[in-house]
Amino acid sequence: MTTPHDPAPGTGPEPTARGADPFAPPDPAEQLARLGRSWTWVLAAGIATLVPGIMALVWPDVTLHVLAVLLGLYLLVLGGFRFVAVFGREEAGERVVGLLVALLFVLGGVLCLRNPLQTIAALSLIVGGVWLVSGILGFYTAVAGKGMPHRGVAMVVAVLGITAGIVVLALPTESAQVLTRLLGLWLVLLGVAEVVAALAWRSALRRAGIPGRAGAGTPT
Repeated sequence: MTTPHDPAPGTGPEPTARGADPFAPPDPAEQLARLGRSWTWVLAAGIATLVPGIMALVWPDVTLHVLAVLLGLYLLVLGGFRFVAVFGREEAGERVVGLLVALLFVLGGVLCLRNPLQTIAALSLIVGGVWLVSGILGFYTAVAGKGMPHRGVAMVVAVLGITAGIVVLALPTESAQVLTRLLGLWLVLLGVAEVVAALAWRSALRRAGIPGRAGAGTPT
């Protein structure tokens, strides 16, 4: 899951370095770091999880092919969100974990979109495995990041991902409709958890006295 980073004082539009060209284009890595530290980015990741979950619940008769495409796109999009979030982390260990999670989501998305793997068992294995491993890595990051605000929220999100992975992997499904409802339910729960984490992150930024960070991060 996407877990916010500890707010650092003074983050925001940084002053121009002495002697630097004020008209020079912004550093892409710096822009990605600002974006990855923004609570709005966490909120967007939650919405990106909610949308396919709601679609799966209101459209339970979707074919297995469409479900595979839906899940593949979801995993690819979430992989992109987590890749950008890597730039917003200060510790090298956190960046490595975040990069592994991003690569895991992208790999899962590619596998879901491959035609030979569009079976119920394969989809359950891919999505369940991604949720389980990413949840474990997210829980490790929350435990190791002692300075992380709202560590409890991050841990809850991670535990929810672990539980979702175990349930999807452990419960055999015999039809695409059952699998669609199961995955849709977990996507909605994970999306709601992401939104709660984003709002908690916004609250932490405001309490830290960094009002600019509450909406900052998006390149202008």
